[in-house]
Amino acid sequence: MLKRSDMTKAVDLTAAPGAGPVRARRPVYVDLLPPCNNACPAGEDVQAWLALAQAGQYHAAWERLVADNPLPATHGRVCYHPCESACNRNELDAAVSIHAVERFLGDLAAAESWALPRGAPGPGKRVLVVGAGPSGLSCAYHLARLGHAVEIHEAGPVAGGMLHFGIPAYRLPRAELAREVARIADLGVRIVLNHKVEDLLAERAAGKFAAVFVAIGAQRSHHVEIPARDAARVLDAVSLLREVSAGERPLLGRRVVVYGGGNTAMDAARTAQRLGAEETLIVYRRDRAHMPAHAFEADEALAEGVKIKWLTTIKEIAGAELTVERMTIDAAGRPVPTGEIETLSADAVVLALGQDTESGFLRRVPGIDIRPDGTVAVGADMMTGAPGIFAGGDMVPAQRSVTVAVGHGKRAARHIDAWLRGVSQAVPASPPLVNFAMLHLPVFSDADPAAQREIPPADRSGFAEIAAGLTPAEARREAQRCLSCGVCFECDNCYAACPEDAIIKLGPGNRYRYDYAKCTGCAVCFEQCPCHAIEMLPEPSGDVA
Repeated sequence: MLKRSDMTKAVDLTAAPGAGPVRARRPVYVDLLPPCNNACPAGEDVQAWLALAQAGQYHAAWERLVADNPLPATHGRVCYHPCESACNRNELDAAVSIHAVERFLGDLAAAESWALPRGAPGPGKRVLVVGAGPSGLSCAYHLARLGHAVEIHEAGPVAGGMLHFGIPAYRLPRAELAREVARIADLGVRIVLNHKVEDLLAERAAGKFAAVFVAIGAQRSHHVEIPARDAARVLDAVSLLREVSAGERPLLGRRVVVYGGGNTAMDAARTAQRLGAEETLIVYRRDRAHMPAHAFEADEALAEGVKIKWLTTIKEIAGAELTVERMTIDAAGRPVPTGEIETLSADAVVLALGQDTESGFLRRVPGIDIRPDGTVAVGADMMTGAPGIFAGGDMVPAQRSVTVAVGHGKRAARHIDAWLRGVSQAVPASPPLVNFAMLHLPVFSDADPAAQREIPPADRSGFAEIAAGLTPAEARREAQRCLSCGVCFECDNCYAACPEDAIIKLGPGNRYRYDYAKCTGCAVCFEQCPCHAIEMLPEPSGDVA
């Protein structure tokens, strides 16, 4: 890759116009890797569907999006959008609000009753998916599009897994999730509810399934020993969120303490507020800089009146009193006891200390390696040590998030398809990543990202959805903020700047090509390309045209 400082070294400035044979470098059109695409755990081609959305081609944008992720309305609401953290636009003003545009496309698909595109007919092998959470749904969807007959066996009464039972309705309305699940079923995926798999090998044999994908998630709260004598009501966050999602309203009392510092702890505390708690306090043993929860989750909890007591751990629960100890953080970021003790009061204590996987039923399957925390070891192809049995989502060692789980499902589906065909799934090498310094942007200051309208914190008394989404005009304008990093969007800058008329337009959607017989290698086109879709490469040996 040629640096700008090297440009004059690569060009013969004494050459006459049109003197192609004397050039040392030639421009080449390239497609590089946008940082948003690189950061997406679901493997979405974010830049591609944003380009279609900014042109107002919403149906085409949605189809490009669901080629990778069948749950855009869901993800637009619950994904922690690492794509936006990576967005080069952060260096200019603010990241493109990618999740808001994704939600807009998902909601528009529901309003317009768009059907998921079907794939080409495939070998039609039968595949069992265990678990109808985000990873299982994603795998089933991609397998169906690859031509396989897929059946999901789900232990619960409704599909969605922790999307349904673990994420509060103020973040993810159940109707939106149900619509996207129904669309997957419409592809021919059979979802069998209230069916807990106890013997995987017997289940596989009875259904004559050629392969299995296990994605049961991590829905059991992590156990922790806290001495308790005549304790106030103690419950775990997963059970609380599950009960509320089922329509129940647990009685927590006036004062509620939530123990933990992850995103589930934030959801549990905000749920307690909505259940009528007058005082909700999160107790966490580390400081804010070391909490596992995303910063905006803590900000939203604080805005709704939740209080957070950092650097504090619960030592004992006796009736309505909690004995807690102050902590400090050592140089490695670990919490260290200080010996300073104080007492708190609570009518209920909610434990939000992480989740484990209930994978014990897999122990009878030869070859499967189950870790002490219940997670299952898999290879790069997502297959366990048992041939034909794959696993993904929260039950394998990886970062736990909805988007990671969906990405696992897609990857597993492609490896399952390859395994069923008796071939290897080739993973193409990624092109170079485009950073902000590589862009040749004009000097300008664009508008701030479009903000989704929200219910004010003071008015969030129930479980109504907080964010309202974008209007069509807002969504299109937001998509137009994309810089198209590394990918040509036919701005005509190179075409207009070339002093030798060496660039030929190929028509809308077809970009350009070079007439190297005219090109002098002056690099003006390279300098004028705002998105770095042109590279200056050494002249091929012996090629002067």
